[in-house]
Amino acid sequence: MAIRQPDIVRLWRAEFRHYSLSHAQRDLVAGLTVAAVALPLALAFGVAGGSTPAAGLVTAIIAGLVIGLLSGAPYQISGATGAMSAVLIVVADEYGPRGLWIAGLMAGVMILAVGLFSLGRIINFIPAPVITGFTSGIALTIAIGQIDNYLGIKTPAHDRSSDKLIGYFTHALPPINWNAVISGGVVMAVMIIVPAVFAGAQRIPTALAGVALATALSWSLGWDVKTIGAIPRGIILDDRLTPRPSDIHLVSHLLAPAFAIALLGAIESLLCGVVAGRMTRQKLAVNQELIAQGIGNILLPFFGGVPATAAIARTSVGVKAGGATRLVSIIHAIALLLGAMFFAGLIGHVPLAARGAGPQRNPDPALRHRLANE
Repeated sequence: MAIRQPDIVRLWRAEFRHYSLSHAQRDLVAGLTVAAVALPLALAFGVAGGSTPAAGLVTAIIAGLVIGLLSGAPYQISGATGAMSAVLIVVADEYGPRGLWIAGLMAGVMILAVGLFSLGRIINFIPAPVITGFTSGIALTIAIGQIDNYLGIKTPAHDRSSDKLIGYFTHALPPINWNAVISGGVVMAVMIIVPAVFAGAQRIPTALAGVALATALSWSLGWDVKTIGAIPRGIILDDRLTPRPSDIHLVSHLLAPAFAIALLGAIESLLCGVVAGRMTRQKLAVNQELIAQGIGNILLPFFGGVPATAAIARTSVGVKAGGATRLVSIIHAIALLLGAMFFAGLIGHVPLAARGAGPQRNPDPALRHRLANE
């Protein structure tokens, strides 16, 4: 009786059957381009997801290596994303970092199970308007959550983003830090003006260029703005999930958050595959992609990372830069790792206003303390 070849082996063989030096050059350029785009996004979405910039960077590195290697298509690039961050911040505020790690681990198991049992097509039955409305709401939540850091102020936290937004108009604001406003404005200006003025600027990582320029101005002129701070030179953070026997008691508390993370992770990853598949005319192996996402998200908490999904923006950059295989994801991860090892000091000087932040809510100290010590 013939043994069925695993999907990932079939994908690898088809992908690298005619691999050449030309393909390698394209993958190298695309991988470095994606890394340039991914760096500021990883730092921002690490914080936006209720963790730290370092956690976002570690997430991009581990997801790029593990999920990229096992992905259901050569073009998928995974990491922390804005859509996922809007869900994670709620989990982090209610259950604390440990609750976030355990929920992420549980979500990874759920996604892996869906992939192993070939149930990925179920995601296709979710109506498009529901997905559009959900992602649009997430965009508004993220934008509202960035206002404090953009203005360089600190306003009271709220449980709902709508209350946070209303508060800016109904309460007196602290003095605005105009240096922070300029830092954020520089990044936006570069991202908007450069592509409009310079032909062929689509290949320029404008997000990274804007952040670099804002950081250079802030540092050289001695502006009084909050910065990211120290970034660890490695991929295993001190703050990470270390299993305890008592963790089993948290499962019932975290079942609903884990399901939400798993559902969003699966939807976003498969949507990314649909978008990139149309760009490349290469079909995504749905169940293999979910297996990859599941394994990656199971591993991430043990490194201190946050849950990851396939990222449409980074994937599109890789495709447009000429990426040929999944080595683009792996090269981008290695480039980020080398950046963390050798340029952590420079990254630490990035102004918070230049890279954004996530929504703020009132934490529940009693619940966080109880969960942390169960």
